[in-house]
Amino acid sequence: MPAPTLHRQYLKTSIAVAAAALLVALPAGSVAHAQVSAKAAGKAPVSVLFAGSLVNYAEHDLGPAFQRAAGYSFEGFGGGSTELANEIKGGVRQGDVFLSASATADRALEGSRNGNWVSWYSSFMASPLVLAYNPRSRFGAELAHGKPWYQVLTQRGIRVGRTDPKLDPKGVLSAEAISGAASKLRLPALARAEARFETFPETTLVGRMQAGQLDAGFFYAVEAKTAKLATVSLAPVYKYAEYTITILNRAPDRAGAASFLGYLLSADRSYTLRKDGLNPMKPRFSGSRTAVPAALRKLVGTH
Repeated sequence: MPAPTLHRQYLKTSIAVAAAALLVALPAGSVAHAQVSAKAAGKAPVSVLFAGSLVNYAEHDLGPAFQRAAGYSFEGFGGGSTELANEIKGGVRQGDVFLSASATADRALEGSRNGNWVSWYSSFMASPLVLAYNPRSRFGAELAHGKPWYQVLTQRGIRVGRTDPKLDPKGVLSAEAISGAASKLRLPALARAEARFETFPETTLVGRMQAGQLDAGFFYAVEAKTAKLATVSLAPVYKYAEYTITILNRAPDRAGAASFLGYLLSADRSYTLRKDGLNPMKPRFSGSRTAVPAALRKLVGTH
């Protein structure tokens, strides 16, 4: 099977998606039920802006599964969560749903100073940060044979990729993992080595690893697992992405957005999350309860 095209920043697929998960939660005959049914019949697109680490998951799992449930069409755009938040705030990017890898991106869209784009969000799944490596490289072979990652990364000549902390929460976690290990293990060489690590957009990093352009790189488990990358843990430090979901204020299709959330947060998604390196978690809600569509309040953890 060809390697997934994770290097593409823009993921846009027109696929049918169902309102079934939300419809069962809405009273038959209600206005909301009628709106969702009508939208489903018209297959209006639901626009989802999501963390770039989920590109492969969205393209090869979530999207097709949502299609099989029948209903709406789906448009997705992947990028660094912080970068996406800035684009939403600046009016560069518009969407119905924001699926972020960090609550900091949601908080950057809250309040009148930030355009009141987000009134609430809910954390619902996590994925640990790992170090992926190229088993065909000398450094990758050392990692494969058990040499500690914090020693391998200090060696001259190794090419290590990561994302920009200013644009992507994974870049922040990678920096925290490096500094945490350097401090805990009293290894200043690791802290100094970080200056030599290369920075790439989140949606191109997997492709560079698959192409053999890097010896190692920092990824979430969901990226590594869906791309079939070899990995080692970052012990003795542990960092992870905590993904959040919200419906953007002024979303063009709020009913479609609610349908998407109803499907994504349904109980039968738990197995596929684990299969793809994602850990389902009890939703942790933040924000205004009244801003959440009534049919979704239990799913997002408001009570």
